Amino acid sequence: MASMTRPALPQSEQRVDPVVGGIDTHKDLHVAAVVDADGTVLGTAEFPTTRVGYRQLLDWMSGFGPLRRVGVEGTGCYGAGIARYLAAADVEVVEVDRPDRSDRRRRGKSDIFDAIAAAQAARLGQRIAIPKSHDGGVESLRVLRLTRSAAVQARTKALQLLQQLIVSAPDPVRDQLRNLSRMRLVRTCAAWRPDPAGSRDPLTAMRIALRSLARRILDLNAEIATLNRLIKPLVGELAPQLLALSGIGIVCAGQLLVTFGDNPDRVHSEPAFAMLCGVCPLPASSGKTRRHRLNRGGDRQANSALHIIAITRIRDDPRTQAYVERRTAEGHSMSEIIRCLKRLIAREVYYLLRPAKQARTP
Repeated sequence: MASMTRPALPQSEQRVDPVVGGIDTHKDLHVAAVVDADGTVLGTAEFPTTRVGYRQLLDWMSGFGPLRRVGVEGTGCYGAGIARYLAAADVEVVEVDRPDRSDRRRRGKSDIFDAIAAAQAARLGQRIAIPKSHDGGVESLRVLRLTRSAAVQARTKALQLLQQLIVSAPDPVRDQLRNLSRMRLVRTCAAWRPDPAGSRDPLTAMRIALRSLARRILDLNAEIATLNRLIKPLVGELAPQLLALSGIGIVCAGQLLVTFGDNPDRVHSEPAFAMLCGVCPLPASSGKTRRHRLNRGGDRQANSALHIIAITRIRDDPRTQAYVERRTAEGHSMSEIIRCLKRLIAREVYYLLRPAKQARTP
């Protein structure tokens, strides 16, 4: 433990009233604070981000009294380890959003202030959410999808650079490659054997660069194919009911599962899931004006998945096509219709992933 203020009370002098903790998380050090039911700060301390540090942190917080709740910042990043440790110790953990900006401007910024703000938010139940548990099949799916996404992005950049180099390549190289299809182009460049000793010559250097990019693309293709073989059966096991719906494939179903998490009980209602996905219109009324505006918040990856599903259904699903025709006749634009479809799809997905919840309307 790096430093501490106001050490925990002796066992004989411990409080009987419950206390609330807050943790400002970092890569190598967590800053913790404890407040009582009235919001009085009982102590602050720093602990290393190791299993020993986690145990010391929990013992220190428990020394002030019964630990009712702990607010943790960044439970999906730096706070993932401490959140898992506290949950395994049967401590209620809530994810705390960043401190209020007006309060930060007034008081300033420090790790201790952030830890106290996390504890106060957990005590009042403000700016908090139930964190993902990160302990099931959905977590496995998340890390595999994240790795696949990085590989796809790297492949896209390599392909773009390959095409750009060919545009400015010397005439012998450009004439040889300009009319080839993509995969034939990649395989042709990968099969070259330029002499590295001649890298000072622009033509040879260009062949070396193109071969390197082509082999990188082939390696990434193999990596993506391997990850696809792992992701597809995993999604089928976790949510076969999603794949049975029109317009929902492996990619979109996987993203919606990741958005829900391993503990779907954290999404308490269908409107909450719509808000989480950014498809719930927000009220923007004032005075005599009554209107709603587009929600640009939420999980944008889930929003993108719902958009892809809506576009696919508009193209292939007769029921959706009839809906589009009816709303178009009512005077709605295509953008408005797609927003409505995304909201309806979010409702459909929610009740499939939460079968215990019954839809109020057909």
